[in-house]
Amino acid sequence: MMADTRLRDKLASKDFFVVPGIHDMITAVIADRVGFDIVYGTGYWLTASAYGMPDAGLVTYTQMLDRHATILKTSKAALIADADTGFGGLLNVQHTVRGYEAAGVSAIQIEDQEFPKKCGHTPGRRVIPIEDMVEKIKVAAEARDNMLIIARTDARQSEGMDAVLRRLEAYAKAGADILFPEAMESEEEMRTACATFDKPVMANMANGGSTPILKGDVLSDIGYAFAIYPSLSSLIAASAIEQAFTRLKTQGDGEPADMPMFNFKEFCGLIGFQEVWDFEKRWAR
Repeated sequence: MMADTRLRDKLASKDFFVVPGIHDMITAVIADRVGFDIVYGTGYWLTASAYGMPDAGLVTYTQMLDRHATILKTSKAALIADADTGFGGLLNVQHTVRGYEAAGVSAIQIEDQEFPKKCGHTPGRRVIPIEDMVEKIKVAAEARDNMLIIARTDARQSEGMDAVLRRLEAYAKAGADILFPEAMESEEEMRTACATFDKPVMANMANGGSTPILKGDVLSDIGYAFAIYPSLSSLIAASAIEQAFTRLKTQGDGEPADMPMFNFKEFCGLIGFQEVWDFEKRWAR
């Protein structure tokens, strides 16, 4: 399989860019329609949408790999994929990296939480010793061919900002290509993280989380290489669905005029029915 260089090319350009979170295959094809060429496979929301469970280390490597592989089959975009802690110890990290790259993932994200992990914007997160994470990054870097390695630290909550910088410096030296300081609590902290490192630093714009949600031009000025928006589509969709279902239950209204609704014929085209119709037209007997 030819390596997808779009993420590398964007990083090399030094131009800030935004990356939407994908929680299912409908969001994947909509991201294509809008024109995104890089998307983010979010662990929290893929877990919630596929299995109805919290992002608490309950989903397996095999389950998550299947979701990412399906995104890659559905979408034309390059994929940044959440791999939690690597799903275990060093051998698991090696296996995870090789599996993700074989599926076509462009960048794999590995974090320094204890296993099982928790969502980066929920309480009670605990991180492993820095030396253990350094080994994970070294194993990941050795196991990959062309895939980029994203090293995430969740140390801000339990160890403070100095530990975040110390950890990311060690992870960069171990072979991480992109640095991910999770759950920064102020613009000042965000600027400090970006100013400290020569390697690309990514921002997590998680709606409702610990980090301020800033406009793209501000994030660019701060020094971020790019930002992910893991919860944007999920929370907006959940709110709209709840509103529509409430209207249906209370009023029996199955087509509320004041709510946006995708045109069904357009959606059929979006999801690939035109290819089916073209095939049937050609081969119908």
